[in-house]
Amino acid sequence: MEGDSDTFSGLGNGGGGQIDSKVVQTFQKSFVQVQNILDQNRLLINEINQNHESKMPHNLTRNVGLIRELNNNIRRVVDLYGDLSSSFARSMDASSEGDSSGAAKSDGKTGLKRNRPA
Repeated sequence: MEGDSDTFSGLGNGGGGQIDSKVVQTFQKSFVQVQNILDQNRLLINEINQNHESKMPHNLTRNVGLIRELNNNIRRVVDLYGDLSSSFARSMDASSEGDSSGAAKSDGKTGLKRNRPA
């Protein structure tokens, strides 16, 4: 995530501005959390594979706990992505309230109608 501070530039508040820096910081924090969990999962999977290949009873028993930890980590990643998706949708809704609120525009149209190709 380093050097990605402009990931969300150019998106946002209807007028071509940028998304609030607080929103960007929240996204970056969540992405760092996800990446840390995924890194931990990679280590868990490697250990699970080594234990499985060893076929030693103690290692195979240990895999039960490691697989549980892996499953919990996957749930956490899913939850984080769900939260990110909701946050992003809310920030987009908030940033475009003036553009698609349904209020009449200067041409008298509401702005909610989709144009279909002829």
